[in-house]
Amino acid sequence: MISIDLIEKTAGVLMDKAAVEIPQDYLDGLKAAANTEEGDLASFVLQAMLENYEVAKEDGRAMCGDTGTPRWYVKMSNTAQVEGGPIALEAALRRATANRTVGLPLRPNRVHPLWRTDHDNNVGIGAPEIEYGFEPTPEGEWIDLTTVHKGGLFGTDYRMLFPSDGIEGIKRFYLDSLVAFGKRGLACQPAIIGIGLGGCKDTCMVLGKRAACLRTVGSRNADPKIAELEDEMKELGNSIGMGAMGFVGKHMVIDCNIEVGYCHTGGMQMSVHAFCLSSRRAVARIWADGQIEYRTDPDWFTDYQRRETVEWDAPPSHAKSA
Repeated sequence: MISIDLIEKTAGVLMDKAAVEIPQDYLDGLKAAANTEEGDLASFVLQAMLENYEVAKEDGRAMCGDTGTPRWYVKMSNTAQVEGGPIALEAALRRATANRTVGLPLRPNRVHPLWRTDHDNNVGIGAPEIEYGFEPTPEGEWIDLTTVHKGGLFGTDYRMLFPSDGIEGIKRFYLDSLVAFGKRGLACQPAIIGIGLGGCKDTCMVLGKRAACLRTVGSRNADPKIAELEDEMKELGNSIGMGAMGFVGKHMVIDCNIEVGYCHTGGMQMSVHAFCLSSRRAVARIWADGQIEYRTDPDWFTDYQRRETVEWDAPPSHAKSA
């Protein structure tokens, strides 16, 4: 049984880490970009970002004035049991969000869409978002908590493509999105770009956001053809002449991650998401014995999360038609 008090305490630590400490994989990617950037203003911005991250960590303050909209990703082993059950778990994550918004502090970005009601704690109807995943592992009782402080205004787009659009259509929409992000100030570059392909409209958006927020720089999709496309899209995104914060440069994309889901036969949904230049995420695995392991790789997209079909005995009619 995993203690609910331990979950809430760990969640608070994670919120502090995500706001203050940039993940090492993204920091390494940013440094590599800064070392090869040739645009004057883009180079200046990259160096200023790196200096800002150092100061934020030294002072224990949020690295960006806009601390985004906190959200949670919860992954559990198949045998995990949480004290008080899932309702207690969600209440603990909401309390941790409210407490650290005030305590760190974070900017209280969450308001009611119509009445603009603000509780000054980033908690409200449907906020923070909590998404779940599970793993059929024999490793005992554990729960992975991942907090992501995602920018909540722009840097996201969606389009219903069709099978005939193919890879070229995917590339066109990708470039259209990046140019719009840069020219109109809709995202803070350079960023990790997540692309969702397939699913329904809602799941396509979820896939793209998870690809941006839950994959590390340098990771690649297990499908070798998709992994090859990820490399190509990263290079393509950095070829449009835009750099940091939309200035002239050659580093708009720190990395590009693609996740897919099966979709309707007549469509090919696509979403594009830019994680912000702070890439705020932090992860902890909590064991039933009280052990806690902190890390920055969510390790969300396992073979189980990407499973394609189900073990079943096909009816005779299905076998004949196949």
